[in-house]
Amino acid sequence: MAESDAERRRRRAQFLRDLTEARELRDRVQPRRVKTARLRHAMRMRTFRW
Repeated sequence: MAESDAERRRRRAQFLRDLTEARELRDRVQPRRVKTARLRHAMRMRTFRW
């Protein structure tokens, strides 16, 4: 079953929005972890392929 590109992109955009929102919420709650989390995220973005 192949879903349309538009649908997949829309769902992924929604997912990324939720992810960003959750990260901001967590950052407000645990400010001192933000720096290491950001470094880890940068590393993951370099190695992860969509």
